[in-house]
Amino acid sequence: MLILGLALIIIGFLGSFLPVLPGPPLSWAGLLCLHFIDKITLNPWILWGSFIAMLIITVLDYIIPAQGTKRFGGSNYGVWGTNIGLIVGIFAPIPAGFILGPFIGAFIGEIIYNSDDITRALKAAIGSFIGFLVGTFIKIVYCLIILGLFLYYAWDVVF
Repeated sequence: MLILGLALIIIGFLGSFLPVLPGPPLSWAGLLCLHFIDKITLNPWILWGSFIAMLIITVLDYIIPAQGTKRFGGSNYGVWGTNIGLIVGIFAPIPAGFILGPFIGAFIGEIIYNSDDITRALKAAIGSFIGFLVGTFIKIVYCLIILGLFLYYAWDVVF
């Protein structure tokens, strides 16, 4: 169970920047594996607190790029374009589709909204990209904290 937990945390860390994998939920599942090891007493507050944080981060992962689009002057078309671009980007055959998807989606959404203002469309797309980077950063920090907790609680069992 210890090796499974560590593997889930490592895969979860990779999922922090690869949107195909749900990073924080996988990392939390790795921490949950410690709960089922008899020699480890995992504080329930840490388990539940990290679960709630994981839920919040997972929801925010879809909200932050859209809010970045809005903060940089994008319309609802740009927000919808960001969300659609994020989904399409995951399945796009190009290597960086999950990064370019929200950017291109926001740009296209803004062009549909107002085809005369390419500068506004570009600003909204940049906001979407910055939102994506912020969300990725938050997921990476969460997964590193989960890894730290895992190592802290598992240290006595391993060594």
